[in-house]
Amino acid sequence: MLPQKVPFASPALRKFARQLGVDLTLVSGSGRSGRIQREDIQTFVKRALTGDRGAAVGARTGGSLDLLAWPQVDFAKFGPTEQQPLTKIQRITGANLARNWAMIPHVTQHDEADITEVEAFRKQLGKENKAIKVTPLVFLIKAVVATLKEFPRFNASLNSSGETLTLKKYFHIGIAVDTPDGLVVPVLRDCNQKGLLELAAELATLSVQARDKKLGPADMSGGCFSISSLGGIGGTAFTPIINAPEVAILGVSRSKIQAVWNGEAFTPRLLLPLSLSYDHRVIDGAAAARFTRYLSRTLTDLRRILL
Repeated sequence: MLPQKVPFASPALRKFARQLGVDLTLVSGSGRSGRIQREDIQTFVKRALTGDRGAAVGARTGGSLDLLAWPQVDFAKFGPTEQQPLTKIQRITGANLARNWAMIPHVTQHDEADITEVEAFRKQLGKENKAIKVTPLVFLIKAVVATLKEFPRFNASLNSSGETLTLKKYFHIGIAVDTPDGLVVPVLRDCNQKGLLELAAELATLSVQARDKKLGPADMSGGCFSISSLGGIGGTAFTPIINAPEVAILGVSRSKIQAVWNGEAFTPRLLLPLSLSYDHRVIDGAAAARFTRYLSRTLTDLRRILL
């Protein structure tokens, strides 16, 4: 059965709407003669994300999912309560994460890397350079850069129409930092041109600035790929949300000693869990699996970076 209203929109905007899962028959056009503009689709999605009863996001099957208004509950009827407003950072981060989760088709590839030798090398560097805290994160950054060079599609951004991919020739890595006010992602620039100790010093400086609320917009812009590490807290795996307009993010959990068969016997090895979330519009599952395998091998033997 034909829809009662035929949407008046260009082919490019129809494709844009399909990628966002928007049913154009539910969108009101603000252009001449009711023509649908890109801003109309974006406004429609924003209304849906905020729980507007009048907004509905069309499913890819051709149906629609009506988003009800957010439940209004008087929790005080059930017991004592306390109101705690979100910080500005939490409000901004929450809005960005909601948009990214709703508009990017996320898939997460899980893997693990043997970092036994890397950890021994890190401890040795720490003894030799006591003025600088050398964390496992700097080794991850170098390994990620080497992997991005091998898989340039991961070092890219998809434009808003979903039709053009911008491949980046630079390597700026965002690092998620947990602060008392919420999550921020400062960016380490030109990581391909810096050594481990230089990266360690810059990372320490950015982390302090983040916790002291001294980061500016320029410190958190221009990233190509992000890393979110929960290894200091724990856990075995998680699904990090992509930091748009990037197309992938690496989540890292706590490493642990496990028995690994080497062909002759089980030996204790330090294994690091990896969780790679990627935009399925740009990256398919096979490419993601190859990416994490290459990253894992690089972390296991950092000499590969020299190749």
